[in-house]
Amino acid sequence: MKVLKYTDKILLFVSVLLFAIGLVMIFSSSNIAAFMRYGSNPYKFLVRQLAILCFGIIIFIVVINFSTKSYSALSWFGILATIGMLIFVFFYGVMTNKARSWINLGFFQFQPSELAKVMLIVWFSAFYELNRKNLNKLFTNLFPIAMAGFIAALVILQPDFGTAGVIIILAFLLYLLIPIKPLTKFKVASISILVMSVILMGYYLFDTSSFGRQISRLDFKNPCSEEKFYTTGNQVCNSYIAFNNGDLLKGKGLGNSTQKYLYLPESHTDFIFAIVVEELGVVAAVGIILLYMILLYRIISIGNNSSSSRGSIICYGVAIYIFLHIAINLLGIMGWLPLTGIPLPFLSYGGTFTICIIIALSMVQRVAIETKMKKLGILK
Repeated sequence: MKVLKYTDKILLFVSVLLFAIGLVMIFSSSNIAAFMRYGSNPYKFLVRQLAILCFGIIIFIVVINFSTKSYSALSWFGILATIGMLIFVFFYGVMTNKARSWINLGFFQFQPSELAKVMLIVWFSAFYELNRKNLNKLFTNLFPIAMAGFIAALVILQPDFGTAGVIIILAFLLYLLIPIKPLTKFKVASISILVMSVILMGYYLFDTSSFGRQISRLDFKNPCSEEKFYTTGNQVCNSYIAFNNGDLLKGKGLGNSTQKYLYLPESHTDFIFAIVVEELGVVAAVGIILLYMILLYRIISIGNNSSSSRGSIICYGVAIYIFLHIAINLLGIMGWLPLTGIPLPFLSYGGTFTICIIIALSMVQRVAIETKMKKLGILK
């Protein structure tokens, strides 16, 4: 517990504040659905999320006490275990929203594809540090991208194109941050695009109907049109109504959303930001975005100040991971990108995603702790 005093206090404060806002909004957006849709107590999702956060505190304490040097040994076990779970899901996973993405643990449904994002960050950081003398060799460059591509292919087979897309973009952006010759990066990028094209073509031949359903999501323009309002555009159109209901300063008031009355079936997960705007107004929503910006700035600053390439890659990877979720979620509910089911960090209800965010932030805090302890001469 002594390491707590070396944590980044700004990052810790902003993280706790965002989780607290998330708890309030999860209860506000889910109480009607919990009672009317699930026939349960209005506090159902609030209590579950609170339990997840309490468990997350334990995870946080454990992770910040583990040196990042230990990640090299743990990363291979973690990435192989994740791949094993993704293969297990393909045969025995729970089907939700036409995707077989979950493992039913009885008291909790676990989503391995979400863990895969965090494990890739850890594995990338360990791999590139161990192979820093061979960074310009083609195999050293291709192997991590191939690993990410294989994991993404397993996720595509669920099928979950949104999560697979995040994994591919995350891996590619992390790769671009590694100090490698531009020509080598160009070769790797070209090979990667070719391989992913082959994988997508293979998936199309394997399951034409499912592939067509996923591709149909690319038609996301004009969601409120007559032909889309009652089908593919219904959720986004109701999101527009929620945005329109919220005025500049105060919205309709906390708890007074009309769109959470089953008009937005995922009001406490994918579309929670629309409820924020409807109930709290535009200014409050902008305030949350500013908190996101402060959070990302602190993570990148910790990465810049890290004394090891391992620590820098972890921080940059976590920043990319969180940013991609924010951008894809907000652009999706605004109708500027296809809906992908990507949750909004800190605000959306969800067990696996919340735990993964906590693990990711805990690793960043561990990097900050090691940097401060090395400067003080406490850690060599």
